Amino acid sequence: ELLLLIDAARESNAGRVIVVVPYFGYARQDRRFYPGEAVSARALARHIEMDADGVITVDLHSDRTLEAFQKPAYEASGIPAIARLLAQRPVDCLVSPDKGGIDRVRRMADILKKPWMALEKRRIDSEHVELRIADSGAPPATGAHLVIVDDVISTGGTIVAAAQLLARAGAGSVTAACTHGLFLKDAFERIKSVTDGIYSTDTLVNPAEKASVAPDIAKILVERFGSE
Repeated sequence: ELLLLIDAARESNAGRVIVVVPYFGYARQDRRFYPGEAVSARALARHIEMDADGVITVDLHSDRTLEAFQKPAYEASGIPAIARLLAQRPVDCLVSPDKGGIDRVRRMADILKKPWMALEKRRIDSEHVELRIADSGAPPATGAHLVIVDDVISTGGTIVAAAQLLARAGAGSVTAACTHGLFLKDAFERIKSVTDGIYSTDTLVNPAEKASVAPDIAKILVERFGSE
């Protein structure tokens, strides 16, 4: 459908076509793991930019995805949108569910001027993980309002395990927040049963979307493409 829209714009003599892909669904496959596999991020990038002049997306899973584009491609962050939402809610500490998300949580903590902490994760299978509180960041305080921040929530296994761990550690409340809310199968209900709230941006239609990345995408449109 996206390729058809791009083609229709060109056929209508559009001066420029800038493609906004809030959730780049094929970005996780950014390299070949087995012989004969397609690198979906690169393949999709090639098809999009055949008739597009530029691309904007949000919170890619890997920096390699932007490198797949030959045309101008920019990545908006979902952090400001989530931060704007959390600024209106009780938050004592932000939590990264694994070491890979520390930079994301630290950046949000800087915006909100809140402490942060991290968990260490060992994956058991596609839906189950084992977590423990890492020796970095701020320790959880008894009765504190904690927010787990991630880029993508898909099966919900990590968030469920993190929420249960933090509750056992004495958290007063645990909320989950993410940029991309996939919520596969019964993930939303599973997370809802162990948290006090679930927040997502509007990159995907889902029952938790409460923060908009539109202002952040608009800023890139103006700064990168508006003067051309």
